[in-house]
Amino acid sequence: MRRAALPVRAVRPARLARRWLGLAALSLAAVAAHARAPDPSACDGPAAQPLQAAAAPAGQARAVWLGARWLRWPQALLDAQGAAAADTRFVLAVSARGQVVARPGEPVVGADALIPLDRFDGALPPAVAERFRWVGAGPTLALRSADAAHLPDWLRGRVLLVAEDGAGRVRQATATQLAGALDALYAAAGAIDDFGARPGAAATTFKLWAPTAQAVWLCLHAGPTGPATRVLPLQRDPATGAWAASLPQDLRGGYYRYLVDVFVPGLGLVRNRVTDPYALSLSTDSRRTWIGRLADPALQPPGWGRAAPRPVPANTDLVIYELHVRDFSATDRSVRPAWRGKYLAFTESDADGMRHLKALAEAGVTDVHLLPVFDFSSVPEQGCVTPHPRGGPASESQQALVRANAARDCFNWGYDPYHYMAPEGSYATDAADGAVRVLEFRRMVQALHAAGLRVGMDLVFNHTAAAGQAPHSVLDRIVPGYYQRLDPKGAVATSTCCADTATENLMMGKLMIDAAVVWARDYGIDSFRFDLMGHQPRAAMLQLQRAVDAAAGHHIPLIGEGWNFGEVADGARFVQAAQGRLDGTGIATFSDRARDAVRGGGCCDDAAATLQRQGWINGLHLAPNAAAQAAGAGSLGDLQRAADLVRVGLAGTLRDYRLATADGRTLPLGEIDYAGHGAGYASQPGEVVNYVENHDNATLFDIDVLKLPQATPRHERARVQLLGLAVTAFSQGVAYFHAGGEALRSKSLDRNSFDSGDWFNRIDWSFNDNHYGSGLPPEPDNGALWPAMRPLLADPAIKPTPADIRFTRDAFFDLLRIRASSTLLRLRSADEVQARLRFLNTGPQADPALIVGHLDGRGLPGAGWAELLYAINVDTQAKTVVLPTLKGHALVLHPVLRSRGAADRRPAEASSWDAGTATLHVPARTALVYVSP
Repeated sequence: MRRAALPVRAVRPARLARRWLGLAALSLAAVAAHARAPDPSACDGPAAQPLQAAAAPAGQARAVWLGARWLRWPQALLDAQGAAAADTRFVLAVSARGQVVARPGEPVVGADALIPLDRFDGALPPAVAERFRWVGAGPTLALRSADAAHLPDWLRGRVLLVAEDGAGRVRQATATQLAGALDALYAAAGAIDDFGARPGAAATTFKLWAPTAQAVWLCLHAGPTGPATRVLPLQRDPATGAWAASLPQDLRGGYYRYLVDVFVPGLGLVRNRVTDPYALSLSTDSRRTWIGRLADPALQPPGWGRAAPRPVPANTDLVIYELHVRDFSATDRSVRPAWRGKYLAFTESDADGMRHLKALAEAGVTDVHLLPVFDFSSVPEQGCVTPHPRGGPASESQQALVRANAARDCFNWGYDPYHYMAPEGSYATDAADGAVRVLEFRRMVQALHAAGLRVGMDLVFNHTAAAGQAPHSVLDRIVPGYYQRLDPKGAVATSTCCADTATENLMMGKLMIDAAVVWARDYGIDSFRFDLMGHQPRAAMLQLQRAVDAAAGHHIPLIGEGWNFGEVADGARFVQAAQGRLDGTGIATFSDRARDAVRGGGCCDDAAATLQRQGWINGLHLAPNAAAQAAGAGSLGDLQRAADLVRVGLAGTLRDYRLATADGRTLPLGEIDYAGHGAGYASQPGEVVNYVENHDNATLFDIDVLKLPQATPRHERARVQLLGLAVTAFSQGVAYFHAGGEALRSKSLDRNSFDSGDWFNRIDWSFNDNHYGSGLPPEPDNGALWPAMRPLLADPAIKPTPADIRFTRDAFFDLLRIRASSTLLRLRSADEVQARLRFLNTGPQADPALIVGHLDGRGLPGAGWAELLYAINVDTQAKTVVLPTLKGHALVLHPVLRSRGAADRRPAEASSWDAGTATLHVPARTALVYVSP
């Protein structure tokens, strides 16, 4: 039952309270008006200059603004019935300079004003109630109408929510989380389309959103180095919270920074020197923001925009190749030395790497997806080093040298965003000149387009490199407490690894969308992958989809990691862009169902489980390794369940697709168990990304080394690799491959190579070496497995020969050609998958080492054949299976596999189909395809 509102009295007589309100406004106006203009030397001084220290530590921020008038205090001091004591009064204590102190048992001191609040027991607007449903139970409080107009000024200083007793003594106090208030007060800022620097022939304008700042100053620099030439004030727009300045001259080619005078909890009033969150480019190490126009002809390579490949007709036509810019060329001797590891390496059309990318495009790859190429903070953009380790195949010395240089070497994956709209400077030949990285990035895109490849890029909007006053923090030093997602105590959430961002907040969501538009419109990016997309609201992703499509003039495919965890898990704060929550959106998520079944185990297994939990392709039950044998792991039932999960992936992880399972039932995939969840979760095949390896975790070759019996011959290891690649090639949905997987790529068993340097991340485009046995991988993520790794790395019989590597590469090309040859492997709807795909050899009596899929191509445009039959045999023995429903069907080996140039000769030489007896014979460890003639 709803409790009646408690009477709340003004802390002081009404007349005195109103007078204090006036003083609060005057105090803030005085701060802004008398803020001394900084000397130009401040533009190159400390990153943060204290102006007035806070009178008290930051404390926790447990109260949450639910808009511009309401706030809730989940941890308020309540009695046993959940109500505040009868004489409790709730007040806001505000101070423009942060001098307010609220000690329990004493009156508030140092406040410019104490503002009484009323208990609110009415119904919140539905949109407000939905957005803040995560906020725990507690008193909901409301500003009085006459006071609400002053809230914008109060939020520019320190605001405490205080529970007082009848004598005005503090019972409890907390700071407040202000995002809800800022979004309500400054909703108009969402329509601003000219943040950043906008140079033109007659004037250059600057605009920054900093609604809680007390002053903002512009530092102008003539170049990437040298002192500031001018310091100018920006003017605040009270309707939007944006600060702006306009100078009557064209400042293109110059640089700038901001000085933002802002209250920082726990520190007080601070002058923060920051770059622009809307920076389009920067100087070395992101020290200064570059002034330029991306539309300038000088920044466009000759022929820019003319060679872009056509959009893919549907998500299921995507065949994506994931590649890191530095991996691509850092050790490629066919690239000129100055361009190795740089954007320009992609313009070396005759280099080994580019020749391989062209061959991939010809075989069927549609998109190259680049790991982060936006500005990130983890690599020095000038003076980075490249260590050259030495040591035996199982030595510790290589990883020791890599780790010793990790903070200053030239390598990192780049999942530590610094500036979302600017190209990364370490990949440019001149990081100091902001124009160079823009032009060279475009030359890279143009070269890939000319090779017949669309270009995708990884976007990381779930976290920033840092928050608070940390050196690489930008957003939180401009609007403290707004851009990062806060936990119930007001601390920055870090479930994603780092400082989580709050894309549910208006201006963080806008920043994400505006950045994606820049990449699509101004750089010709054709598709996007979103890191930990499940931490983004589905609504924000749909808004982004509309924006990038409009900017590009055509559809831009979006894919992302839809993992469900952390403070947003299970829709705790909003409907997530996560697995199973994107029905009908056309946005695809990575599926871990078949991935885990193919590889064995899961992403985060400990050392023992990594060795014991074999996968469908690498020996589960059929060829147990020593650890599995010792643990008694890997039953026939485990193999049967793994085979069913592989079928789930082959069927597009569709929730409603029905499958005859190993336990004798016919179930929708959504009712098949996967780690306590439904294995099928997608409504359409285009909502799923199929893969067996990517940059995360051990490569497929390396995980197979850990799971296959050590005595497995090297040529058989190549065949096992091919089986994994075939699962992805034959699966309905988006096909996603990790660069070098086709070359048996090894990272010397490294399970997390994000900061393992060039040494552990090398790719050899001459296809002579897969770099297995480059030493023990870095200890922090691998040390627990070192005892098992040592004998494996030291075993020369495991390392593949150049012939093994080239066999895998060429057989992978054949898989790509087979997928490209028929729309049956790229069906666009769940209805088509259900109607056309049947799995044969299923149920309790089926041989779980052999998966057979049959596709009906009659009436399907682009099918190529009336029917297509694929089979994958993971056993070390050949398999013969009778398929009664296909008796009399005339089938022949796919033209790619029966051609003289086929890399894998086993299908042509040792497989067979007998139409009269409906008998299929599949060689050991072989994937093949038959079609109607």
